[in-house]
Amino acid sequence: MSAEQMLAFETDCHIFDGCGFPAPGLHSFLFEPIFSIGGFDFNKPMLLAVLGTFLIIGFFWAAFGRAKVVPGKLQMVGEAGYDFVRRGIVYEALGKKEGEKYVPFMVSLFFFVWIMNLWSIIPVAQFPVTSIIAFPAALALIVYVLWMYLTFKKHGFVGGLKNITGYDKSLGGVLPLAVTLEFFSNVLVRPFTHAVRLFANMFAGHLLILMFTIASWYLLNGIGIAYAGVSFVMTIVMTAFELFIQAVQAYVFVLLATNYVQGALAEHH
Repeated sequence: MSAEQMLAFETDCHIFDGCGFPAPGLHSFLFEPIFSIGGFDFNKPMLLAVLGTFLIIGFFWAAFGRAKVVPGKLQMVGEAGYDFVRRGIVYEALGKKEGEKYVPFMVSLFFFVWIMNLWSIIPVAQFPVTSIIAFPAALALIVYVLWMYLTFKKHGFVGGLKNITGYDKSLGGVLPLAVTLEFFSNVLVRPFTHAVRLFANMFAGHLLILMFTIASWYLLNGIGIAYAGVSFVMTIVMTAFELFIQAVQAYVFVLLATNYVQGALAEHH
């Protein structure tokens, strides 16, 4: 929440008090540096990203550091999450034999995206890191580099270009147009949409939760109390819905990444 919105809460500003509604906006996603290390500034989203990374490492270390044949509760939860990504996403797209080598990366990607999304509904944190475009863009870039590397490693330079451009002699006269469109679609549009899909969903979801939360407080005055109740209910509903969307977006992001890998390894016809 921005400084202006926090000030509205602290000054007990409500409807009919002569103060305007502190609507959320782009300023709700801007954060001042909290501290600096070696001239490098750290703000809230960056700290949440680092903390999320350590939480994921800590969880899997605790779950599998001393794995047992008869798993304990924590190991069972870890195995369930690992198998969900391995069998439900990677094996489905790449098969067991080809996909096994990519499971660790996809599992790491899934849980990292999920925890970055999940910060939105965690008390005190209350901010989805992936609503800052730089984070989804960086993750999409990693997937993009992997996709390009596998494409040219598998097919060679000429074969890789054919794979990326969808080169097919049978297209005849429309071949130049088809190749151009496919090239721009794969090389430029694909990584852009991969990042923006995650960013836009988390950005919009956080904005909606902010709006209903602020409105619930702002309307607590006179006849506005009735509307404040409705707004509070909507806050709960949107939070529950956001919890679902957070998991879905992590799933979709990894599913697309797996499909890109599958496309890179597929034989060109």
